[in-house]
Amino acid sequence: MPYNLIENLLSNAIIIILVIVVLLLLAKNIVVVQQSKAYVIERMGAFQAIWSVGIHFKLPLIERVAKVVSLKEQVVDFAPQPVITKDNVTMQIDTVIYFQITDPKLYTYGVEHPMSAIENLTATTLRNIIGELELDQTLTSRDIINSKMRTLLDEATDPWGIKVGRVELKNIIPPREIQDAMEKQMKAERERRESILQAEGTKQSQILVAEGEKQSAILRAEAAKEAAIKKAEGEKAARIMAAEAEAEAITKVQQATADAIKLINEANPGEGVLKIKALEAFQAAADGKATKIIVPSEIQGLAGLAASAKALLETDEAPKQ
Repeated sequence: MPYNLIENLLSNAIIIILVIVVLLLLAKNIVVVQQSKAYVIERMGAFQAIWSVGIHFKLPLIERVAKVVSLKEQVVDFAPQPVITKDNVTMQIDTVIYFQITDPKLYTYGVEHPMSAIENLTATTLRNIIGELELDQTLTSRDIINSKMRTLLDEATDPWGIKVGRVELKNIIPPREIQDAMEKQMKAERERRESILQAEGTKQSQILVAEGEKQSAILRAEAAKEAAIKKAEGEKAARIMAAEAEAEAITKVQQATADAIKLINEANPGEGVLKIKALEAFQAAADGKATKIIVPSEIQGLAGLAASAKALLETDEAPKQ
């Protein structure tokens, strides 16, 4: 092969290799930053910039990605820590920390091991707070403890570019003997509440029974009252009806008497008829149970006349026999 041809082939190969190397370097140094991420960039060992979401180009051999920082809220569950209360009770407490990185530069250069630093800081803060409280206060003041710890940790981690959003005491584990005493106390409290509920139920039942009896007595009294009223009204109505019937009978008798007198007056009867009627009335009175009868003079004369007439009739009839 001619020397010039070999030289050209070598030159082309070198150019191709250089192009490939350049392309590889370019591809390797194109950085795509994802959402909720931040890239800390150093140039020649010194902090250069913070890259946020998007496409970025890193200068080969000069710039490097020092740290990739997540901007999401993170949760760390620390192991139980032994703490001593004000009344010298040792217990185990584990905490949960919710935090977010707000400054990637401070987070990268502020502290060497951020998670270890936060854990130690949490344990120290927890011991300081619990050391000021007695056992009962510790068990009943979780919200207060959480709030104090969040405030203290947020202030302490601010120079590290970290914001503590929330702190929760996950478990508070007192010694075994205290747990047994607490269980007995809770059992006694449950039994006391059960007794109170039973007593209240019995009392309520008695109240309901008494109320029912009261309502029943009221209903019976009202029924008796209603019956008495109706009976009295019935008797009253009966007396009224009897009085009305009697009055109507008297009225009819009087009306009949008046009608009879009217008829007699219209007939213009003689004295003899009136005397005969009087005699009939006297006879009717004599048939009664009266023991003393006053006979008017007119009736006495009429009676004598009647006796004479009877004697004459008997005399006339005697010879015929």
